[in-house]
This record gives sequence, structure tokens and C-alpha cells, in this order.
Amino acid sequence: MSQLFLVRHGQASFLESNYDRLSAKGEAQSRMLGEYWARHQMVFDRVYSGPKVRQTETARIAGEACRSEGIPWPESTVLREFDEFQAEAVLEKSLPGLLETDAHVRQLHQDFKESEARDDQFRTFQRIFEVVIGRWAKGEIPLPEIEPWPDFCQRVQKGLAQLTGNGGPNQRIAIFSSGGPVAVAMQRALDLSSETTLRTAWMVRNSSYSEFLFSSNRFTLSSYNASPHLTDAAFLTYR
Repeated sequence: MSQLFLVRHGQASFLESNYDRLSAKGEAQSRMLGEYWARHQMVFDRVYSGPKVRQTETARIAGEACRSEGIPWPESTVLREFDEFQAEAVLEKSLPGLLETDAHVRQLHQDFKESEARDDQFRTFQRIFEVVIGRWAKGEIPLPEIEPWPDFCQRVQKGLAQLTGNGGPNQRIAIFSSGGPVAVAMQRALDLSSETTLRTAWMVRNSSYSEFLFSSNRFTLSSYNASPHLTDAAFLTYR
């Protein structure tokens, strides 16, 4: 059997003008992951990432940490199949109309605007995020210019099939991506519904990894959302 480690990127720059870059904490999380793998002599045969900066940078920093400890690290290959779904675009295009027509979303948005502590901002934003993205994924918010949720899932499934169908036995692969692709891999392993797959994405911690065992006709979950490299609770983040 071969192993696939699907890693969520480190913490990105929430509430800043450019979300798609690692925060200082996200860089530290990525480094901790690489150092953990180096201590455990984890050698990867192939490394991939999605195209987002937060994904490629997590791979780069983790790889540098491994190499600095003398652990081989292959050059990372960027694959569009492991890009995240377009959550920011969904919110940007749908939220203004929902604020006018939906009292529940309007109240959630008001709670977010009134929150001052950063933890409260994270929590209140996540409530809005889950409601809006959940409705979009169900097809209740039509946005024809944005890749639909079913198409996103199909794209990730295609990427997983390509990677797990190539190469010989006893391979160890790392993919640096985001919460959405991690959830779709869980869907593949456990035959989850579309709604459960989306809920699974909300739970994926920054820089955590989920491990899958695979062969030519098998794709099995071994561990989900693991973060043994994050021994300080301050680094357990979700956004």
C-alpha cells in the first residue's frame, strides 16, 4: 500500500486585503510540520500543491525545514486540481443581495461587525461563511460565473484518481492544499454525501494532515485532521 498525506495550508491572512498569503503564525505552523516530519524521518517520493500562494508557501516552508535537517524533499509540482473552491468570490457576489433580503444573514453580519476581539471575529465570520457557502453548495444561490460545488468536487476527485493511479507500490505522496480538497478526499474514502463533505471541510485545522492508504483499486482513510506538530494550543487555528 502507498500513503497519501493531504495537508491544509497554514493560517492565511484573515481580514487583510490579501487573504492568499500566510500569516506569521501560518509560516510557523508550516515550519513546525516540516520539523516534525524531519524528526520522524518522513521521506516523500512526490510532493504536490494547489496553485494558491498559501498552498505553495506551506509546501515550500515545510520542505525547507526537512532539507535543513538532511531529509530529502522533492521539488513540488503545482496542480490546479487541488485549488480550493471559490469561497471568497461566492461571498463577494452573493452577500450584498442576501443582506437586503435575508434577515438571518443580516443579523449574522451585524454580529460580525460588532465583534471586536479577534476570536469573536473568527467565530462570527465563520457563521456567515457556513450559511452562505452551504446555500451556494446546495444550488440555492446561482452564480453561473463561479465553478459550482459539484464541479469542484469532481475536479478534486479527478486529481486524486490521477495521482493514486500513477507510480509503483509503497509510494509516499504529500499534497498541500486547502480544507475543501481535504473534505473531498474524505468523501472519496468514506462515500460521504455532498452536505457532509462540506461540513467536514469546516473542521480542518491549518497545517493539519489527513493520511490515506491507497493502491490501484483502494483508497482508505488512515487518519484525519492530525496535528501532532502543534503542541501549543495557540497554533490550533481554523482560518
